[in-house]
Amino acid sequence: MAASVVVLTGLDGAGSGASPAPTATVTAEPGGTTAPITAASTEPATPMSSALPEPAISVSPSFDLTAHSIDDPASIWAVVNKHRPVDPQSWSPGALEVIPGGGQMTPEAAQALRDMRAAAAEAGAGFSVGTAFRSYGVQQGLYSRYVRTWGADRADTFSARPGYSEHQTGLAADIYQSAACRLKPCFGDEAAGLWVAEHGHEYGFHLRYPEGSTDVTGYRYEPWHIRYVGVELATHLHDEGIATLEEAFGLDPAPDYE
Repeated sequence: MAASVVVLTGLDGAGSGASPAPTATVTAEPGGTTAPITAASTEPATPMSSALPEPAISVSPSFDLTAHSIDDPASIWAVVNKHRPVDPQSWSPGALEVIPGGGQMTPEAAQALRDMRAAAAEAGAGFSVGTAFRSYGVQQGLYSRYVRTWGADRADTFSARPGYSEHQTGLAADIYQSAACRLKPCFGDEAAGLWVAEHGHEYGFHLRYPEGSTDVTGYRYEPWHIRYVGVELATHLHDEGIATLEEAFGLDPAPDYE
């Protein structure tokens, strides 16, 4: 979810309030003035050029939704929401790799993000990464800050409580193209937002908090929050028009904490 400059690493959600961005690890409310480090774009490749290879995947109509665990936080299909905390709540990935922007993700997710970022830059839709992995402790401090500033009810619409954040799995990241639309819905209308929405599945990424799904996910529309689930599942979701992981796996909506 949303965050500002990460000294280390959507939050599981971000609002678009006017409060200034905190100088700690992250912030969900946009307002920071840090200039993005947008990947340089190149001239579009011609049909005969040596462009980056296009990912390809063939998904069977009888897609196996039991291939990976949705409960194990180490699984690329782990579903974390307001009804399904990370278990145990203090869990952290066994290995993390630094990604562009200084954040961290699991090795598989990190490589996929680097590949996607390079392809987006080549297509003229370069983006930067604001935040990725967040530990239980970092999320606890972040959420507490938002509760003090905006109250628990509002904070719960854009920030996960500690132990309930996808960022804790090392599989989620918040991306941006411009400072003006960083952590704001207008990112979805920028070149990078449009490109990732169309091509993210080719690299294993799913837009976790889509527009119109707040009653299912419990969070506002966040076109910048991407979640790595692997190419097979991401392509299945994209091709079948399935908006959320909850709907894909037949889970109950999680608009509020139990």
